Amino acid sequence: MNQPITDFKVDLNDNSPLYMQLARKLMQDVREGRYQADQALPSERTLSEQLDVSRVTARKAIDQLVEQGLVVRRRGSGNYIAPRIEQPLSNLSSFSEQLQQRGYTPNSHWLKREVVAADADEQLALGLSPGARVARLERLRLADEVVMAYETSVIPASILPQPQEVSHSLYAHLERGGQVPVRALQHIRAMNAPQELAERLGVPEGQAVLFITRVGYLESGVAVELTHSYCRSDYYDFVAELRRAPA
Repeated sequence: MNQPITDFKVDLNDNSPLYMQLARKLMQDVREGRYQADQALPSERTLSEQLDVSRVTARKAIDQLVEQGLVVRRRGSGNYIAPRIEQPLSNLSSFSEQLQQRGYTPNSHWLKREVVAADADEQLALGLSPGARVARLERLRLADEVVMAYETSVIPASILPQPQEVSHSLYAHLERGGQVPVRALQHIRAMNAPQELAERLGVPEGQAVLFITRVGYLESGVAVELTHSYCRSDYYDFVAELRRAPA
């Protein structure tokens, strides 16, 4: 065990099950920074011995943290604090850049990298003519091997004729060709994950996720990126600094 939990006490006035009391205490420790991202939690056995609770109670408490998205299980290794990304809305940066700045290892699990005909919505968003072709990239975005988001990106084929050449960071690849977006319009809303999306993200069907649509533009004003991201709301915080205009 990395840090002893010495201040957990059973609340005799609390009618909730003991495992729920322990789960709330562990959640409080995580949110107050007692445990850091990617740090191992005490094992069920250690919690049981130190806090004088049964291993069943300890296991059910950890189960609650897993359901809340605060903890991830790694088979054969243990339970670890899940990564959490705080993304400022004022900065245009890639998923890989965001993770690297926070000390995580970004990765992608590619589902599709292909050139296809643009559909009507893609033509409208990117200002393309009917029949235009686009590179469509579909992937799971991972931080330290934890699935954080499911994402589809659409780039005009004139900008990205060989999508198979993109390895990890799409923006890094576009920057090498001098075609990286310098500004973007982004819309964020909440939605409940349907079955297929839930399975990809590893969450229960119907769980709330953040649906983000971004259109990226070159300095010239030409639209070069349409990205739809479905982010796990238990791993993402979007932060905006607001200023009141002088009267």
